[in-house]
Amino acid sequence: MPQRSPLSENGRPTVHFRNTSYMINKSRPYFDAAHEAGVMAVHGRSTTGRAFALGSGPLDGRPEKIDFVRCSYLGLDNHPLIVAGAIDAIEAHRSLHWSCARTRLNCDLLAELEATLSEMFCASVLAFSTVMLANLGAMPLLSSGQLTGGRKPLVVFDRLAHISLAYHKPVVADETRLETIEHNDIDALERLCREHPVVAYVCDGIYSMGGNAPIKELRQLQERYGLFLYVDDAHGISLFGQQGEGFARSQFPQVLGDRTIIVASLAKGFGASGGMVMLGTADQEALFRRYSIPYAFSVPPNLAALGAALGSCKIHCSAELGDRQRRLTQRIKLFDRHVATAQQGNSFPIRMIAIGSETKAIAITKELLDAGFYTSVTFFPTVAQGKAGIRVCITADHEEKDIARLCDCILDAVAEVTGKPYPLR
Repeated sequence: MPQRSPLSENGRPTVHFRNTSYMINKSRPYFDAAHEAGVMAVHGRSTTGRAFALGSGPLDGRPEKIDFVRCSYLGLDNHPLIVAGAIDAIEAHRSLHWSCARTRLNCDLLAELEATLSEMFCASVLAFSTVMLANLGAMPLLSSGQLTGGRKPLVVFDRLAHISLAYHKPVVADETRLETIEHNDIDALERLCREHPVVAYVCDGIYSMGGNAPIKELRQLQERYGLFLYVDDAHGISLFGQQGEGFARSQFPQVLGDRTIIVASLAKGFGASGGMVMLGTADQEALFRRYSIPYAFSVPPNLAALGAALGSCKIHCSAELGDRQRRLTQRIKLFDRHVATAQQGNSFPIRMIAIGSETKAIAITKELLDAGFYTSVTFFPTVAQGKAGIRVCITADHEEKDIARLCDCILDAVAEVTGKPYPLR
């Protein structure tokens, strides 16, 4: 059933949107088992490409593993231009962080980065230190009605919206009515658009566990009903578009307009650190700069992050970006030729190996790590109970031979642990 926030006589929501004790009690055994197996909270140091030395301390004797966990989909996180940009920024300012509110004093590199990103993505771009903080700053403004002509919207969350979005439901529900609908349920969303004068929809562009928002259909609802769209495209930025504008932004007109906000990461495909908000109007930009609490108080990206992001901008404006995008596409297709998943055939770099049992998913992840590959075991609360699996993040930097070997190891490990061939039925 959809999750709703009916209002009491005083206008306050009468339901709760968190049950932290339940979540901890149900997930603790899985976390304990994963930590005991050594497949969560591990340490390492990057060596070359996607390889890293597992463990900490002296490098001698530490086993080398291939990383299929990090989300640097274009392999930019250790690019020389990005590393040099971070170092140059610190040396230029002789500092790491300007410890003051942005409403008072800003370093000049922040202005340069926001201006560069704004030009690249044809929007008013504000930089944040994380995507989580960008969403935190936006949700109160969205639910207050300040982004929708002074009329508080019904705020509708996709059920699979990332936790960095869903975490703020209580804040939204304190201001306005909130509903949660099934994943990509366009019919339910259209019904709500017909029933309510102002509706805002909150979703991911590319979902962290695979799949994507139906941007074309959402834009049709926007044109028909004036739907306000808030899209977190953290996993889609840099992977699509001539200048890496991302999965979501590349499907909107050149002028973003006043009914769309796109949030994205500077740390995943972009290869640097931080987050950003793409806004469509000068009024929205002024509102965020003055009233978005995380924007105002001491959380811009630090100087190393700013320098790294400016270095990444240079790559995004060069032919190298297209080369890396094409190489990533080739690696995704290679994986799909070996292992079938629910995401098979799409152009996104996330693949989920569906297992079901949390215990078996942890055991398979351990088998893969022992074989030389670090992958992400996923279980409640990231996914539903009994729907555990293994997430594989494919990047342009992965060697083809490593992808092929990983696929063979996945098939072997699943058969060994479950006693059944993959895919499981």
